[in-house]
Amino acid sequence: DVLLVEPGGGSVQAGGSLRLSCAASGADYRRACMGWFRQAPGKEREGVAAIYTGSGASFYHDSVKGRFTISHDYAQDTLYLEMNGLKQGDTAMYYCAADPFSPYAGYYCGLSDTNFEFWGQGTQVSVSS
Repeated sequence: DVLLVEPGGGSVQAGGSLRLSCAASGADYRRACMGWFRQAPGKEREGVAAIYTGSGASFYHDSVKGRFTISHDYAQDTLYLEMNGLKQGDTAMYYCAADPFSPYAGYYCGLSDTNFEFWGQGTQVSVSS
């Protein structure tokens, strides 16, 4: 069974950094669309960053470009989100997501949550002033 586990998260002051990780199992992730989403209280879930592991092509929400970096460790089957220059507006529950089974993932991979079949349980990121 596909399993996505996100330990970590945490609290940090504005301007600080955090790295989220997502341990993926139960599938071959060498040609998968994988991503990070977030949802703040009272707001809709939004795509933060996504990566197609087959090519390394990555996609970012405009609000995080230049501050966040998504990466995938093939050996460990772990997805990362390096977050720098954090702002209070980044406070949210962050979710890892993956679609490891579609042969067309390389064509449609992006920030739409409809692209993803499997989701982690979420991890809280809180940024204070």
